Amino acid sequence: MPEPAEATSAIAAIDSHAHVFRRGLPLAPVHRHAPDYDALLADYLALLDAHAVSHGVLVQPSFLGTDNSFLLDALRACPQRLRGVVIIEPTLDDDALADLDRQGVRGIRLNLVGLPIPDFARAEWQRLFDRVRTLDWHVELHRESRDLPQAGRPIVDAGCKLVVDHFGRPGAALANDEGFAWLLASAATERVWVKLAAAYRSWPDQRGSAARAAAQALLEAFGAGRLLWGSDWPHTQHQTVADFGSTREVLADWVEDEHARRRILVDTPAALFRFA
Repeated sequence: MPEPAEATSAIAAIDSHAHVFRRGLPLAPVHRHAPDYDALLADYLALLDAHAVSHGVLVQPSFLGTDNSFLLDALRACPQRLRGVVIIEPTLDDDALADLDRQGVRGIRLNLVGLPIPDFARAEWQRLFDRVRTLDWHVELHRESRDLPQAGRPIVDAGCKLVVDHFGRPGAALANDEGFAWLLASAATERVWVKLAAAYRSWPDQRGSAARAAAQALLEAFGAGRLLWGSDWPHTQHQTVADFGSTREVLADWVEDEHARRRILVDTPAALFRFA
């Protein structure tokens, strides 16, 4: 991978959720889809530059499973500008976890869409959660809202920081969504963060009233200190309805207060992902 130019150390904005990959990489044994295009680091960095976003967080795509090598190559290319969230087996040993931390990894991803929810009470999961706490990492959870209590509560109860993907993937009727209500109530733990990202995965129009209502409900419950913005680039399976620019611009529709937007774009992710 070529060595891209590093950004300046000053943080203008942080994209907290993006992916890089290329065609032909080994796929996970179980995967929902496999993109037939490339999402390369150089292209992503060019988008950051074009939209005045100084830093980014790369999240392991679910279809690549636990082979994080492409993501780690990107972190090595831009150690100041990028951080990572990986997919791992719960039995990964302490030395391997510590090495990931040194490479800029700050969390583990549980993309459980379409998969059984693990038994987090098992010893290997409890040990992993203990290591996550020790490393000051977080657990990122992607699951439909109806299952957030079952999937998210054990992570919070284990004392981990929990980052919920994509608005919590609520249903169309927020007022009747018990899982989304649980998510809002979980703000009281002060151990839960939510990504304002990929609204198009829940609603046809990311600028529509439903997405705005969800964002405002989350802002009221969590405050800007527990919310993150992510582009979800390259918008897998939704490339025809979104691009980097539209995902960046819509944040101003969801969060009108400039000070709150700055916290979401800069202060909150800088602390969570430990950008120095």
